Amino acid sequence: MGIEACARRKENNPDSGRPVRISRREFLQLVGAGTAAVLVGGCRPETLSQPLGPAASATPLPPTLTPQVPALAQVAIGQASSYQQALVRQQVEAMLDGLGGLADVVRPGDRVTLKVNLTGGTHFSPPPGLSATESYVTHPEVTRALGECLVDAGAGELYIVEAVYDAQSYPRWGYEDIAQGLDATLIDLNRPDPYPDFASAPVGDGWLIYETFSFHRILQETDVFISLAKMKCHWNTGVTLSMKNLIGLVPVSHYRLAPGDWWRSAFHGTGDEAWTRLPGVIMDLNRARPIDLALIDGIQTAEGGEVPRGTFDPVEPGVLIAGKSALATDAVAAAVMGFDPTIAPPTPPFIRTENYLNLARDLDLGTNRLEEIATVGTPIEEVLYPFEPSWEQ
Repeated sequence: MGIEACARRKENNPDSGRPVRISRREFLQLVGAGTAAVLVGGCRPETLSQPLGPAASATPLPPTLTPQVPALAQVAIGQASSYQQALVRQQVEAMLDGLGGLADVVRPGDRVTLKVNLTGGTHFSPPPGLSATESYVTHPEVTRALGECLVDAGAGELYIVEAVYDAQSYPRWGYEDIAQGLDATLIDLNRPDPYPDFASAPVGDGWLIYETFSFHRILQETDVFISLAKMKCHWNTGVTLSMKNLIGLVPVSHYRLAPGDWWRSAFHGTGDEAWTRLPGVIMDLNRARPIDLALIDGIQTAEGGEVPRGTFDPVEPGVLIAGKSALATDAVAAAVMGFDPTIAPPTPPFIRTENYLNLARDLDLGTNRLEEIATVGTPIEEVLYPFEPSWEQ
């Protein structure tokens, strides 16, 4: 299926200046011809590895002089038309196999922690006819599928964590049943239980906004940390994917500007501070608790926003994205959403913020350049699903 067939048609709004669709030519302009060769062909462009020529072939260079081509980061793309249990499991397992399996991530007996995205709590009303898990929070079937693969890989203990906004988030969204089936422990990161207090987690040299964070102690004691995000846009940060998912690691009560704030208002700051403050916070969180594996749920989600308000609109891209580099995984997800992951603001989706994917690359957290990423499974152009950015909150 080509890009023309899979790109979604939208009504044209002449007042917004938003595109109706993205064509093959626009896609190639977005990612660059060399990058498209990597993504569509599933291998690096020929220009990345030049032959040495007849003379050099006859007399190989010493190892210290042999030209080295950096290995490409790998990101897997799968497709699922629904959250049917067997289908999701098959796709997640195939994606992990395509990434070389889990042996380099999970050792027998490891403690493994899955950070899901259950943003906003249950006080938001999902769109008519849909549940929250079908529109703006990580679906439990994706969590179940990944959890089963982790158990098969030898995980000794599983923890599913989130700083939930209310006590009903886990049971109402199916996580108590999933945890029981996986023999996993649910943890609310807003409380230190079962420990007596929170830990102080250092960011390390070069911290940007916070030198340390208050973390639940399981985040330091776990052997493997996984970000299991929902593929969405965001008013403040442009996109919210596996790296942005870490905003929900810290207790809300420790990061409020005012006692009545129900969100982490200190992360946002005041006035225009969010332009640079939130991207910096995301970087600090990802260095205080690095991600070992990222999986993004884009089977059913929403464009235009993170929770049901403003330009939020349910969509069904039918895609799953996974990688062992969180930044590369987020870059591919942004490209699937129709965005250039290296774009400079104020170009959509980074309308009101620095592009934190660029900031992560500058801090050596990986690459967001598509020409440096090899996809396995379905090519980007076959799952391309242009999203509307968050125009209104």
